[in-house]
Amino acid sequence: MTTPPPRSGYTLPVFACAAAIAALHHLYDSISRSQVTLDLINPQESVEIPIEQVSKLGPHQALAITRSDPGDNLDLTRHTPIWALVEWAPSDQAESIVLIGGEGIGINQNQGDQAAIYSYAQQLLHRNLGQHLQLGDRIQVILILPEGRALAKRTSNAAFGVVEGLSLLGTSGISQPLSAPQQLEQFRIELQQKAMDQNSLVFCVGENGLDIARTLGIPPEVQIKTANWLGPLLVEAGLQGVSSVLLLGYHGKLLKLAGGIFQTHHHLADARLEILTAHAANLGLPSSQIQSLFASPTAEAALQFLMNLDHQTQSRWVEAVYGAITQGIDVRSQTYIHTHCDRTVQVGSALFNRSRQLFAVSAFGTSLLKRFVSNPQIDLNL
Repeated sequence: MTTPPPRSGYTLPVFACAAAIAALHHLYDSISRSQVTLDLINPQESVEIPIEQVSKLGPHQALAITRSDPGDNLDLTRHTPIWALVEWAPSDQAESIVLIGGEGIGINQNQGDQAAIYSYAQQLLHRNLGQHLQLGDRIQVILILPEGRALAKRTSNAAFGVVEGLSLLGTSGISQPLSAPQQLEQFRIELQQKAMDQNSLVFCVGENGLDIARTLGIPPEVQIKTANWLGPLLVEAGLQGVSSVLLLGYHGKLLKLAGGIFQTHHHLADARLEILTAHAANLGLPSSQIQSLFASPTAEAALQFLMNLDHQTQSRWVEAVYGAITQGIDVRSQTYIHTHCDRTVQVGSALFNRSRQLFAVSAFGTSLLKRFVSNPQIDLNL
């Protein structure tokens, strides 16, 4: 029997937008809809999203509820409810649509404690609601994830400065089943197609890696989204004759490669603190500080510990430890490729922190970045 392909679903912003559309319609006509149609923008298609409940809360407010369906993916938001409370705004509100993060929507500490409603979600809501809003009307939209605060404790959101809830994150309305093994084949096909025209590729780990790549101005034709399939895709790059690969990702994910872990999903392997501590000990960090480093609750906290140590002692432990780690990532990745397909591919690595800033780039990674980065405002002299 042929295994069916993994089923895709939709990202959280899509369900938030659908709920908001349903609530707005209900404010206008008091009709309870079982589904609404919305424009995903990316990709350019219209989809129908089911609405679980909708009701007026008074003459000026309506609440609608949807439920997340991310498709065949290991996504902790599966079936979580998303609420949108839409209310008429005062006539002196400058903007026709104001988005507000309610309970369960995270707060982004890196952006002045703004609600973690990112650009795609904002664009999706403004365009779709704007199509239904009558001339001269103004609304406020309060987005709520009742289970968001609890679910956030099971994510790495805090490592990126998002606390107290989940993010409405993503660059597309489609939720690809990145955790399903069948998805690896789709990644391979994309790599094979791009390798026909490109000698060098940039492996972007997750949505954050892709977002950083866009910020840097790295051309989309060299970007490969990898999810956690780094090992198989590095080998595929070798098989396709790619000469070099830049690994671009969050340090808490990519440092696993320095320890020889090439399937980086945390359900399968998580030795981040062990790898980080081993490199620090090998470089001579005193034992008392080694113990504190190893006791860090997260990789980001461990990085902060080293940064504070540098500041207090005028030392350069971050540079030394992560210099060794990026070198280890490069060497072990190149060895992994050669071992599994007898091909030679040069690998460079570029790591960013919770503030989405590059802070550790290997020597070869720097040369690749200088080749790819088109944004003149980016300082690559780390």
